Amino acid sequence: MNLINQIERKFGHLAIRRLMYYIILANAAVWLLGNINPTLIKQLQLVPELVLRGQIWRLISFITIPPTFNPLWGIITLYLYYLIGTNLENEWGTVKFNLYYFTGMFATIVAVFITGGSATSYYLNLSLFLAFARINPHFELLIFFILPVKIKYIAWFIWLIFGYNILSSPFNETIAIIVALINYFLFFGKDTIDLIKLKRQVHFNRKRFFDEIASTPPIHRCAVCEITERDDRRMDFSYCKECSDDYQYCSKHINEHQHQKQNH
Repeated sequence: MNLINQIERKFGHLAIRRLMYYIILANAAVWLLGNINPTLIKQLQLVPELVLRGQIWRLISFITIPPTFNPLWGIITLYLYYLIGTNLENEWGTVKFNLYYFTGMFATIVAVFITGGSATSYYLNLSLFLAFARINPHFELLIFFILPVKIKYIAWFIWLIFGYNILSSPFNETIAIIVALINYFLFFGKDTIDLIKLKRQVHFNRKRFFDEIASTPPIHRCAVCEITERDDRRMDFSYCKECSDDYQYCSKHINEHQHQKQNH
């Protein structure tokens, strides 16, 4: 029995059902209140120095900060997070989804305390998107409500953004980005490594197969132009009824050649 099953047996009753539903509601509430009082966001950000001064709520409140305050994009983004979160919970079960989210949340907190910066749930929510794309790569999203795009292609673009930000950001932000992906690699790391090993083995097997083919003599060879099936895989070869069985001809020369008789 793996670790997740053990955790589910011991602590499954503590898991929060429909976790993403409550997170989205909290984001919506902060969006409304933030438009009334813009300084609210600063009171919710995860800032280690302020946490150590007693503002403990920041350890949780940072996940309630909405990704944007633009009304249209805010609604679209929150709906997307809800869609992804509920689908992951249905796919994994409540306990595993809770573990994934809270692992990423805890890793974000640790990273912020190490680097001394501040944080929101931006990268944590992106890790949810990557997990969903890994499980449902052919799921289609309508970009601008018109263009259908498979989610795996969007995930590749997000990976590029992660890579660019890791290479171009200051050290503290780089650490925060990498740590935000810990939950993804904890859940998918082994599968990713196994897939890489499998692809590598397939590559070597294919190379060995073609090397073996290259080392064996061709089966067909035209007696006139000496073309073989390796030179043109679509070429047909035939025997001539008037020639010895030792001679084959390609389709271009089967009717245009000098007959060869077997010497007795």
